[in-house]
Amino acid sequence: MLKQFKDFVMRGNVLDLAIGVIIGGAFGKIIASLVNDMLMPIIGLFMGGVDFSGLSITVGAAVIKWGVFVQTILDFLIVAFVIFIIVKAANKMKKAPPPADPTTKECPRCFSLIPIKATRCPQCTSELM
Repeated sequence: MLKQFKDFVMRGNVLDLAIGVIIGGAFGKIIASLVNDMLMPIIGLFMGGVDFSGLSITVGAAVIKWGVFVQTILDFLIVAFVIFIIVKAANKMKKAPPPADPTTKECPRCFSLIPIKATRCPQCTSELM
């Protein structure tokens, strides 16, 4: 059973997924810092010195922190945009697959499409070279 578990964990997909999750978590922290520490103060400055992290509404005993919600939305939008750019760049680097070999040819007498290995045209019955 231990060998099966080791084989499962050492498969490429599981390791790739684990590495992706770890890198994604670290990347999320970087983006959160970018939004919270760099972008939101600038946006707040343009809006008259508003600190979004402190914006909230109190309804009875409940505190609705809508400023934190706005920061979280900006986090998501920035992460989604960066991932979009990375995927777009990765797709540009992929080579296009070579064109497939043709499977049909044209009969020189009746111009109908026939299988490439055919020796006689099924439409006009002429022999093919």
